Parts: sequence; structure tokens; C-alpha cells
Amino acid sequence: MTRQADSSLRRDWQGIRALVIGAARQGVAVARFLAERGAMVTVNDRQPAQALEKAQQALADLPIRWITGGHPLEALEGIDLICVSGGVPLSLPLIVEAKRRGIHLTNDSQIFLETTSATVIGISGSAGKTTTTTLVGRIAQAAVQNYPSIVPYQKVWVGGNIGTPLIHQVDAIQPEDLVVLELSSFQLELMTRSPHIAALLNITPNHLDRHGTMEAYIEAKARLIAYQSSTDVAVLNRDDPVTWSLRNRSIGRLLTFGIDAPQTSNGTFVEQGILYYAEQNHWSPLFSIEEIALRGFHNLSNVLAACATAIAAGLPLEACRAGVRGFSGVPHRLEFVRHWGGAAWYNDSIATAPERSIAAMRSFQEPIVLLAGGRDKELPWEDFAEVAIQKVRHLILFGEAAEKIRQAVEKTDRQQRLPVTICPTLFEAVQAAKTIVREGDVVLLSPGGTSFDEFRDFEERGECFRKWILDF
Repeated sequence: MTRQADSSLRRDWQGIRALVIGAARQGVAVARFLAERGAMVTVNDRQPAQALEKAQQALADLPIRWITGGHPLEALEGIDLICVSGGVPLSLPLIVEAKRRGIHLTNDSQIFLETTSATVIGISGSAGKTTTTTLVGRIAQAAVQNYPSIVPYQKVWVGGNIGTPLIHQVDAIQPEDLVVLELSSFQLELMTRSPHIAALLNITPNHLDRHGTMEAYIEAKARLIAYQSSTDVAVLNRDDPVTWSLRNRSIGRLLTFGIDAPQTSNGTFVEQGILYYAEQNHWSPLFSIEEIALRGFHNLSNVLAACATAIAAGLPLEACRAGVRGFSGVPHRLEFVRHWGGAAWYNDSIATAPERSIAAMRSFQEPIVLLAGGRDKELPWEDFAEVAIQKVRHLILFGEAAEKIRQAVEKTDRQQRLPVTICPTLFEAVQAAKTIVREGDVVLLSPGGTSFDEFRDFEERGECFRKWILDF
């Protein structure tokens, strides 16, 4: 499945007048890429110049113009192309006006796919993207190291929405390499190119504060497979109704994953504690479910997805086991922090939607002291409330969303069986948990809301939680 170099993919950027909106990791990466290829680059960010010192230093060796402290319409004058960073909403007046003027919009992921001649795996979904991307990377690395004579790839690159934007390394990535990209809906909503192997894990309500409607959110995710060719592969979740409904959007080959054996497609599944790959009714065993170190039913789905995606890329079945064994998870995703007060404390700061908190709660049989809250994304909390009433011994709410969640729980829990404590901040919620915890409990930070009311991102929130727990 390796790709031959295609010079038609490589665009001449010399003299192109490009405006990069957003000076975080993606913006800095694409600004460097363009400027080094002769484009005339302007970087625009709403933050004042003093807050962007790190980004400006990272680009100080290049002739880049800066517009800071807002998004004035004057920034569009003479511009041929706009590169939009993932965190920048397309409803921004500057972007709306750019569309009206017919200025082309793109982003670092689109440019990367247009530039690279390597085989690319793209992975997206409402939940599980980073875990699955990491697992696919591990399987691919194991394949390259252990089966070099039969694996068609020389080197594996993992990036995108996870870690470093790979546009940084695009010149080093060769046609015989394999790229594993995590892609968010924010990146996908602008893209008109799909990866060669596209894995869509699930689609549940998320980021409706950004996309506006569930329909718009689904359409953004569907772009992952919508532009595939007949030689490409779409990897879809048979157990997720929304994802499965998109199976006709790709004209490529279909490979699937799910708990039960597939009826009409090739794919991965579980039977009597063993993971299998079924191809034309022939079952090939992969490994035992007991070899998976990750907690939770949702992580079993992630493992099935990772194996299906690796197989779609032509990696040997034996590498799946090697990549999955010993993997205990990614930081901030059901991450065990420590035992204290007779309880196990877990950091699931990545849970920025109620559905993710539900999956976390369902991963434990022990009594749960749940810390939930943060900033709401205009998502429904009724299902969260129902599961919390069943699974949680004590609910501690914090941040901007605390009152909205409390109301959803109160409406559902008419007998007021679930004790609820409300705290202004996460730190105060942690202190409250110290006084509530009992022997045998699980104390779980799985907020269901974003971190932006208190923290820079979910990683900073999780790191603070971890530090406070370790300092007990």
C-alpha cells in the first residue's frame, strides 16, 4: 500500500501571500512551512504581542509579519490564502469576510496531505482518537521492527492532533514511510482530501458550541472518508449507528470493527474472550482479551479499531498483539495516579464531553467519587445523570458547568439518592474528595466539560490534578 512519489502533489509556494490565523502549535508549524518555501506570511492572533513571545521566537529566523491583539479585516488585504488553526472557529468575522471575498481557506493537515507522498492513516472520532492513534503507531512500529521482510514500510511517523503537527517533518517523510495522523473535527471541517486509510471510531454529541448542530458536526467528521479514492480503505465502527450510517460516503474498500462478528464485511471482533480478524468468513485469532491492560469497554473498542486499522494498512496480524501488549494508556485518559485514603485515584481529564464521562464511569465496578464540571459545550447531561445515579457514590461538581449538571441530576434523581457537593474550582473539589473518600472507593476526575474556565487545556487540568494528588 506504499505510495510512489507524485510531483503533482508538491505545490510552488513562492510569492504566495498567506495569512495564518492562530499562533499555537499548528499555526507556528504551517507558518514555518510556508515561509521556508518562499511564501509571504502574516501571522494573526487575538492575543497581544507580549503573550505570543514564545511563538514569535520560534519564527524569529523567518521574514514573517505579525498582526496581534485582534482580527482586523485589514489583515485580508492582498491575501491569496488563509491557513486556519484548529482552535479558530470558522464563524470568526475575519474568516466569514474571507469566504465572502473568495479567499481560499486551508489548514496544516490539508497541506500535509497535499504535500506528502507517504501512505497516511487518519484517525478521528468523538472519543478514543489519541488512544487508538497511539495503539496504531505501536503496532506499526512493532511491525517495522519485527517483520521488516514482509512489511512495506521503512519508518513510522505519529502526529497531527496528537503532539507535533507533522508538517514540521514533511521533507523527511519518504514515500515508503507510514504516517499515523490523529484528526479532530476542527481540522476536518475545512479539509477536501482524505487519508489513504481512514478510521472513524464513533460520533456522539461533542463540540456543539463550535459546530452549532449535530448535523454539522457529523458532516465535519464525514470528511475523513468523503474524499477517498477506490484504492483507499475506510475503517468504520459497526456498533456506532451514526458512524455506520456513513459507510457509503467512501468509494474505497470497507473494513470494520465491533464486538460481534461482522455479517457482511471483513473486520475485527471478540468471541469468547479472544479478538479475531474475519476475512471472507475465515477467522484469524489475534490475542486474548486478558492481554489488554486498558480499562473499560470503550478501550476494548479502541483496541479493535486499532487492529482493524493496522490490518487495513497491510500490517501483519502478529504485530497487533505486540503493539497492544504492555500498553496501559495515554496520560489523562483513565490514568491511575495513586492509592490514598484507601481509594484508587484516576485522572480522566480528557473527558470533555458527557459521553466520555459515562464511558469512564462504566469502566469501574467499585463505588465512585466523581469529580465533574468545567465549561459546558452546549451538550445534554441527562444520560450522564442517569449513569451517575447508578454508578456514583458521591458526585462533586466544580466550575462553570456545575449548576447545569446539578439541575440535570436533580431532575433525574427524584428521590435524591445521589449526594452532590458543589465547589467553585477543581482544587476545592479535590479537597472535598479528601474528606469524602472511603476504603475501596475510586476517586475519578472525569469532568464532562472543557477545561477553559480554569486551565489552558485538558492536559494542564490533568497535570494539576495529578500534582495535587501526589502532594497529599
